[in-house]
Amino acid sequence: MPTHGALSKAGKVRSQTPKIPAKQKVKPSPKNRNRRNYEKRIVLQRKPGQNWL
Repeated sequence: MPTHGALSKAGKVRSQTPKIPAKQKVKPSPKNRNRRNYEKRIVLQRKPGQNWL
């Protein structure tokens, strides 16, 4: 069985895509983070690992 694709063409598309600088991520303040965690745990009774919402 021959391999799928030639190794000489590996990384062709990634090297052609333009480099876009990363955006600065804005983290929520501790007050907002704690409030959201409270709502997830207490109000909605989410268990650890239930990451939806």
